[in-house]
Amino acid sequence: MKQFHTTGVCIPSKHYMAELSGRVREIRKLVDDGKYFTISRARQYGKTTTINALETDIKDNYSVLSLDFQKLSEACFTTEETFVKAFCRQLIRKKKKADIPDRVEHDLKDIVNRKEHPAALDELFDVLDSWCEVSEKRIVMIIDEVDTATNNQVFLDFLAQLRADYLEQEKDPEDKTFRSVILVGVTDVKHLRSKIRSGDEHKVNSPWNIAADFDIDMSLSETGIKGMLDEYESDHSVS
Repeated sequence: MKQFHTTGVCIPSKHYMAELSGRVREIRKLVDDGKYFTISRARQYGKTTTINALETDIKDNYSVLSLDFQKLSEACFTTEETFVKAFCRQLIRKKKKADIPDRVEHDLKDIVNRKEHPAALDELFDVLDSWCEVSEKRIVMIIDEVDTATNNQVFLDFLAQLRADYLEQEKDPEDKTFRSVILVGVTDVKHLRSKIRSGDEHKVNSPWNIAADFDIDMSLSETGIKGMLDEYESDHSVS
């Protein structure tokens, strides 16, 4: 029997849920248009539940790389090398779901296991670019809890390279990178500047000035709530 759920991600088979299809349709338009955007709302606003529904909706047309920075400990952001290796490990775990080619998996494992030369962000993006080049479907990158380590230069360097990589296709349409990038968190990526200590300002190269405006209403509609209550009433024979 389904239950109401307010403390985490809602799962359609287990929980009563408000109708999300309209919201998902609007977000998908941004994906189909190749947008780089952020979904930033307070906790318990249904961000992750919505992203899961979006992933289900687009998976037949895109390869979806969906990561969660909350799974990375603070230590993973200590140095560029620790971050790159932690990021690669998350990618490897997503191999089957994201349809990552064997060759790309091999290159990721090489970065993780290598001892001699420190892992670097540029080689991580070289591997990601090679995946984008050979993938039959365009790739959509989704990063949940992206503001987990906002006050961190490694994180900002990652955002800057992600921005540069995404913009390559604007310069040359033949240069395949991510079709769309979605950053999900409490803090809008455009406002991460406020999280940086003033002494670090000189090290920042504006990774936030690319994100498209996201003005989709994420609140629950009366119709969506009614559908959820109607399902409950049907299940429990409430008159």
